Amino acid sequence: QVQLVESGGGLVQAGGSLRLSCAASGRSFSSYVMSWFRQAPGKEREFVARIGWSADSTYYAASVEGRSTISRDNAKNTVYLQMNSLKPEDTAVYFCAAGLVPGSAVFWGQGTQVTVSS
Repeated sequence: QVQLVESGGGLVQAGGSLRLSCAASGRSFSSYVMSWFRQAPGKEREFVARIGWSADSTYYAASVEGRSTISRDNAKNTVYLQMNSLKPEDTAVYFCAAGLVPGSAVFWGQGTQVTVSS
């Protein structure tokens, strides 16, 4: 079991930046592929970014690539999402998720709200 707690969301103006954090508790954090997803009001949850077990591979949705960076610190059991040049369409609840293989998401956090004003 892995428990995930997101933080770092908030209200920011368009063009601004935020760094989201996801702290994991439980065993073997480094064994999990970590991902970020988001869900905007009235829309389905969508993939944002993913990072491999040892941070040697990352993958981004086209909508955030070039503006966002996912990273992890296995010593701190934490994964981060740095988001720059934020746009109003980035407004959503952001969730982190843990899975055993790329593309899987077994454990989920409760989410953190990101609101980008125009």
